[in-house]
Amino acid sequence: MPGVAIIGCGLIGQKRARALGHARLRVCCDLQEARAKALARLAVDSTDISTTSDWQVAVRRDDVEIVIASVTNDALAAITLAAVEAGKHVLVEKPAARNVRELEPVIQMAKRNGCLVRVGFNHRYHPALLKARALYEVGALGEMMFVRGRYGHGGRVGYEKEWRANPALSGGGELIDQGVHLIDLARWFLGDFTQVVGFAHTYFWNMPVEDNGFMLLRTADQKTAFLHVSCTEWKNLFSLEIYGRDAKLHVEGLGGSYGIECLSYYKMLPQMGPPETTIWEYPMGDDSWRLEFEAFMDDIRLGRQPSPNLLDAQAALAVVESIYQESGYDYRTQPA
Repeated sequence: MPGVAIIGCGLIGQKRARALGHARLRVCCDLQEARAKALARLAVDSTDISTTSDWQVAVRRDDVEIVIASVTNDALAAITLAAVEAGKHVLVEKPAARNVRELEPVIQMAKRNGCLVRVGFNHRYHPALLKARALYEVGALGEMMFVRGRYGHGGRVGYEKEWRANPALSGGGELIDQGVHLIDLARWFLGDFTQVVGFAHTYFWNMPVEDNGFMLLRTADQKTAFLHVSCTEWKNLFSLEIYGRDAKLHVEGLGGSYGIECLSYYKMLPQMGPPETTIWEYPMGDDSWRLEFEAFMDDIRLGRQPSPNLLDAQAALAVVESIYQESGYDYRTQPA
């Protein structure tokens, strides 16, 4: 049973701890050690779980084979780099770094030491998206044409004072937060984007990072993604439409405040007109965290390169950086 270190014991760290399956939590680490102790107490068997506020100690422990990095964006790359230097496999939360430059030494070190790094784009493991991918893989859509996606939330009182509004910690605003999820999903269905046009702007929140991002992304063969992410959505929203020549898929909702997760499949008929429609609803709780970690355990067991991995994170961050530069934001100059 592989040993796990969780670095960052906030909300996401807690979700990761509940999703470990057949792995064994060995150490909880947080700058506020009281949070680490609180997470350790929640474990089924908390007797052998150590706590610390020093992540460098945690990632080098002999009884740890897997490191989960669930911290603010400014520390993701440094923790992952130290972990792979120590020969550990890593599940690092998206976006994996604040920018492409921070990822480059991590990619090289992971390759050199033969360590596997999975990036936590957990949306790929939501049931509607798993079903959409399965339909895509059997050719139910025909030749791909384009993707249209919207993702947003309305923030909360004090949102402009949270760490996500501090570019030194976050590396950006809504594009690097929810935007990388949409970019990753669009790439999953369309392939690599070679042309990037977009605009980032702060419309409402009094903060130095953008609260809306607009993207028009194209592949070399002109498949297109039209994406919008926002933290001025007011009513939380997730919508991803995937268009092929033969059919369309529409994923809506993510559960909770985003509404019941569902997938609609619209199959074009020979005579065209109203399509043949099939709808699946998924009212259960979010199981993506467990499924994602199970996939990582399989990656390790099989010696299989994870998907999504650091190269997927690099591709998403490259899109984000291009739009920031186009819009006059240059968060790369922020101090570490």
